[in-house]
Amino acid sequence: MVTAPAARPRAAVILAAGKSTRMKSAKSKVLHEIGGQACLSWVADMARKAGVDKIVAVVNDDGNDVAEAAKALGLTIAVQNPQHGTGHAVQCAQPALADFDGDIIVLCADAPLIRPQTLIDVFETLRHGADLAVLGFEPEEPGAYGRLVIENCKLTKIVEAKEASEAELAIRLCNSGIMAGYAPDMFAALDKVTNDNAKGEYYLTDVVEITRAAGRAIAAVTAGDPDEVLGINSRSDLALAEAAFQSRMRAEAMEAGVTLRDPATTYFSYDTQIAGDADIGANVVFGPGVSIEAGAVIHPFCHIEGAQIGAGAQIGPFARLRPGTQMGEGSKAGNFVETKKAVIGKGSKINHLSYIGDAVLGDGVNVGAGTITCNYDGFEKHQTVIGDGAFIGTNSSLVAPVTIGTGAYLGSGGVITSDVPDDALAVARAPQSNKPGWAARYRAAKAKRKAT
Repeated sequence: MVTAPAARPRAAVILAAGKSTRMKSAKSKVLHEIGGQACLSWVADMARKAGVDKIVAVVNDDGNDVAEAAKALGLTIAVQNPQHGTGHAVQCAQPALADFDGDIIVLCADAPLIRPQTLIDVFETLRHGADLAVLGFEPEEPGAYGRLVIENCKLTKIVEAKEASEAELAIRLCNSGIMAGYAPDMFAALDKVTNDNAKGEYYLTDVVEITRAAGRAIAAVTAGDPDEVLGINSRSDLALAEAAFQSRMRAEAMEAGVTLRDPATTYFSYDTQIAGDADIGANVVFGPGVSIEAGAVIHPFCHIEGAQIGAGAQIGPFARLRPGTQMGEGSKAGNFVETKKAVIGKGSKINHLSYIGDAVLGDGVNVGAGTITCNYDGFEKHQTVIGDGAFIGTNSSLVAPVTIGTGAYLGSGGVITSDVPDDALAVARAPQSNKPGWAARYRAAKAKRKAT
């Protein structure tokens, strides 16, 4: 049995120098988000998950926003100025990879949905004997995509649709723009690429024919799902990619044992984590940073971001959980409840119509309707602490910083400005005063005034 050689080091060149004119945006298309994460970040993340050690982002000389984002992601920056095509863009990354001896993959910053396993498959094709590997896909409508021409199970060339023959246009395997090869060989081939074409540009795709002419083996790898290679050039493309991402996440969630009551109206972020046997109602939106444990129920019309939801917790309907929320096991945040930077203990309940922010609630706390933690004094945020088993009466205003002791009771309608001891009753409202006959006299006086 022949054993494949050990994998070589892996690097990636991310092409991010496009002008993004079709996006009609003040920021580059590669900084627009899918599932709450910028396209550039998606691509860098997929490369790292595929075992890439070094990543070079090629930006244009006007792309300061892209360069700054790339630096924040830990990428090396290369500048393409002027822009003379994809082949030229990869050459601009060569100085940053001068001492690199391994495989290199060229990625597009506007194609964020490729799965890491797909990139691994491309690299593995190189390890098993191919000198160059190109990622292809089979869309429902090949249309204007370049075609991958296969002869005797080998990729012979990439032909643009406008230059293809009738027979070549019938080919369904299309070019994704993703290519990989041994770095020294790929750069050597790029040195032979010319700009003898209508646009006067240096095309990366020409590397295929140059490599073939040198007698090297070229392979095509087919993406399992054509949606993986969706490119984003316009707002319409962005919407299509978002829809493809959401469809993928919904399918993965249900496959993992999560109940989605209305999958089409459940929206995920790139890092949403939901354990099996969680139950998600209709019209629920998850922002970044959400984790949900088994048995939790998210009722319809909730927005949840940056929150951890414990096993068996009940959320909503119509609840908003903001970043820093931690819902304990069996806890509840009911209808029209908003939380922010709040730790809610095991079995504690905020049933309805309350705002709990910058707060720590112990276990078994009951918060009555209309309760507000008054956490902001106009300059700083302050914390409210509520002990285990405390009972907060309806329409309570807790003026932070304040501590409500274990087992304490708060009478309804109170404005609590001082700490409440354990097991104490706090009543903080004006005594009731009844004035007999006042209402009748008031109505009569008003009616007389209106008549005259």
